[in-house]
Amino acid sequence: MNFDDLPTSLGESVWEFPAKEKWPRHDVVGRGADLEPETLIYAYRHGVFPMVSNERSDAVSDLIWWSPQTRAVIPLEGLKVSRTMRRSAKKFEIRFDTQFENVMRNCAAPHRDNGWITEEFIDAYVRLHHLGWAHSVEVIDENGFLAGGLYGLRINKFFAGESMFHLVRDASKVALMALVQIMKSSNMSLLDVQWLTPHLMSLGAVSIKRDEYLRQLEIAVTQ
Repeated sequence: MNFDDLPTSLGESVWEFPAKEKWPRHDVVGRGADLEPETLIYAYRHGVFPMVSNERSDAVSDLIWWSPQTRAVIPLEGLKVSRTMRRSAKKFEIRFDTQFENVMRNCAAPHRDNGWITEEFIDAYVRLHHLGWAHSVEVIDENGFLAGGLYGLRINKFFAGESMFHLVRDASKVALMALVQIMKSSNMSLLDVQWLTPHLMSLGAVSIKRDEYLRQLEIAVTQ
């Protein structure tokens, strides 16, 4: 994967969010709209990402747009890499953008808690992948099977990490190591991982206030 390749140019979104000064003081800043490429790129450029309510099956009509008041990011120089992770990395092959849909479907596996990656989301992000905006990192074991991976969306010097999975121990961590490496080599600056969890904290993620996140995001997407 070459982060220097330019994605397909998109038109203007038919939707827009209120000015950030008018956003409510909670994580949800909008509902509705759609998952068209223009809508998604517009949203990410403005610090917003979509999920659906787990309470309803009609995914598209119940889109929820989130911008957490406290955002989790992984500083590119702050990724915590243990000796175990380094040893595990030697067992795998890293590939980029060769199994995007397969990675996304593994992230959407039904057994995972709080699943929100519906068929509508898969279709939308696969479309973004074909347009050059969404990317995957694949971790391949010695038998050629997909052992883990992650996917997300890139705009200039910004990468929005959406989800990751592993079928073999440490495979998702190895994918994250590879992502950070390619972001650094591509002179990128901001890796967003949405909400801070104990697992992400153990890998070096930190939380920042929404206003600070939006400030860093504006710099990253406009450079």
